[in-house]
Amino acid sequence: MIRLPHHARNRKTEVLAGLTTFFTMVYIIVVNPVILSDAGVPFEQAFTATVIATVVGTLWMAIFANYPIAIAPGMGLNAYFAYSVVGSHGGISYETAFSAVFVAGLLFLLLSLTPLRSKLIEVIPDSLKHGITAGIGLFIAFIGLRLTGIIQAHPQNLVALGNLHAPSAVLTLIGLAVTLVFMMRGVNGALFYGMVATGVIAYATGQLHFDKGIVSLPSLPEGLVAANPLAAIGDVISHSLYAVVFSFLLVTLFDTTGTMIGVAQQAGLMKGNTLPRAREALLADSVATTIGAMFGTSPTSAYIESSTGVAAGGRTGWTALTVAVLFIAAAFFSPLVGAVAGLSAITAPALIVVGSLMISNIAHINWSELDEAFPAFLIVLSMPLTSSIATGIALGFISYPLLKIARGRWRDVHPLLYVLAVLFVLQLAFLPH
Repeated sequence: MIRLPHHARNRKTEVLAGLTTFFTMVYIIVVNPVILSDAGVPFEQAFTATVIATVVGTLWMAIFANYPIAIAPGMGLNAYFAYSVVGSHGGISYETAFSAVFVAGLLFLLLSLTPLRSKLIEVIPDSLKHGITAGIGLFIAFIGLRLTGIIQAHPQNLVALGNLHAPSAVLTLIGLAVTLVFMMRGVNGALFYGMVATGVIAYATGQLHFDKGIVSLPSLPEGLVAANPLAAIGDVISHSLYAVVFSFLLVTLFDTTGTMIGVAQQAGLMKGNTLPRAREALLADSVATTIGAMFGTSPTSAYIESSTGVAAGGRTGWTALTVAVLFIAAAFFSPLVGAVAGLSAITAPALIVVGSLMISNIAHINWSELDEAFPAFLIVLSMPLTSSIATGIALGFISYPLLKIARGRWRDVHPLLYVLAVLFVLQLAFLPH
C-alpha cells in the first residue's frame, strides 16, 4: 500500500515529481482522442475514456504497488487500433475493435495474476535491462527534439537538423538552458520549474494561447462501449480477430514490462533482478486496459514519461497519486490542458534532459562481450528509429539467445527467453506492428 514519506520536504518532492510527470504526459488526453477520432470514436468519448483509464491505472499503481509510475493509453497502440484494426478484417467498426481490446485486457488481467510476468523481470539478462533503459532514454530525447522541430524529416537521411530560428525550436533551447541551470544549482523539482519558466516565456511571447476558455464538463456520449465479456468474445470469434488480440496482448505485455524495468532501475527500486511488489505493479495496466476498453480507449501502458518524475525526485506512490489527481482535475479543464499540451516546447526540455540521464545505463553493459553487448545495442538503436519500445525489446530478445547459441553458451539462457524469442519472431514476421 502507499506509504507517506517521513519528511515534509519529501512530500513536496513527491508532489513536484508528480506535477513533472503529469505535464510531460498530459498530451495524451489530447493526442489519443485525436487519433481515435480518426477511427470514428467521438472525441468527447475518447477524451473522457482516456482520463478514466489513466486515473484507474495510475491510482492502482500508487495505492497497491507504491511506485512513481503512471499508466495511460499507449502511443503506437492507439495508432494500430485506429489505422490497422478499424476498417480492416471485413470493415469492422470501432465498437467491434474495442471488443478485441476488452478481450485482450481480460487475458492480460489473468496473465498478470500468474507468476509469469513477475518471472519475466527476473529472467531478463542485465545487459538487456540496461539496454532497455538506455533505449527508452534515447527514444524520449528524440521525441522531444522531433516534436519541437529541432530535428526534422530528411528525404535521403531520414532525419536532419531543423530550423533553429523557428519559435518552437528557440523556445525549446531556452527552456533547456533554464532547466539545466536549475539542475546544476541543485534545485529540487528543476524539471518542473523549467517547464513553468518555459510556459511563462511562451505566454509572454504569444506562443501560448487560451482561446477556448478554461473549463468544460467531461462527457461519455456513447456510454459503455464494451462491457459484456461473452459478447466481446463473440465479436472476436465472428470476425476472426485472434491476431489482433494477440498483438495487443504481446505488445502491451513487453511495452509495459520494459518501461517499468527502465523506470524502476532509474529510481533505484530494483532489488537485484527482482522488482518488489511486481504483481501489484503489473496488474495496474491490465486493469486499466480492461476498464479503458469498456469506456472507449485503446490499451494502456506504463509511461516512459514517468522517468521525468523520477528524475525530479519521485520514489513512491505519492508521485503517481499526484498524477492521478491532476488527471481527474484535467477532465474539467480540457481547454487549459489542451493549450499547454499543444505546445511541445514546454515539455520537450524535460524529455531531453531525462533522456541524457537514462542513456547513462549503457555504461553498465559489458561491451567486451559481443553476445551481451550486441542485443543491448540493437535495443538502444531500434527504439528511437522504429518509434516503438516493443520492437526494440523484440529485436533484443531474438538476438540474445541466437548469439548465446553461436557462442556455445545456450545453457546460460533461461528457457522462457527461448519461448519469447520464438513468439517475437512470429509477431514481427506475421502480425502487424
